[in-house]
Amino acid sequence: MRTLISTAFMSLDGVVEAPGGESGYRNSGWTFKDVEFVPEAYAIKGQEQKESTAILLGRVSYEAFSPVWPDMEEFADYKAMPKYVVSTTLAEDRLTANWGETTILRSLDQVAALKETEGGPIIVHGSASLNQSLSDAGLIDRYHLLVFPLLLGAGKRLFSTTDKDTQKLKLVEHEVYANGLQKNVFDVVR
Repeated sequence: MRTLISTAFMSLDGVVEAPGGESGYRNSGWTFKDVEFVPEAYAIKGQEQKESTAILLGRVSYEAFSPVWPDMEEFADYKAMPKYVVSTTLAEDRLTANWGETTILRSLDQVAALKETEGGPIIVHGSASLNQSLSDAGLIDRYHLLVFPLLLGAGKRLFSTTDKDTQKLKLVEHEVYANGLQKNVFDVVR
């Protein structure tokens, strides 16, 4: 079974919306505007590219990343990886041609089936709504969280508010940086 890893920039109060400056959110760009840059805090991002073998995205994140990431040198490893987009509305003719193999998955059952295939880890970037659905369905195996020392209040959150049984996590890696940023890597305990 393949490991499904959710990776996120997150405020201390759980907001994941518009960390890189996407429009339409009051606190857009909070990762670089409000916290001093410390390069070593972002080393996990390079590690994720080297260890992942596929990317899983929701439609909104796919539409935000696909026009930009294919030409960015810092995301070069992702260009060659297979990409999977979970969407009930995205049409095949809307896929970006210069970003490699991309498959549209229409349901969480298809995500579960993908996890059963041969291969290495699948990384989930952005995709707040998808992350919530994957977590609620018990499909996420690991979380890579960079937690910023900020309280943003309103905004899309990584975790849903669904009333469900407790899901235990095991902290397997952590580090705190001079700027207050925390790296927390959790495995989901089954």
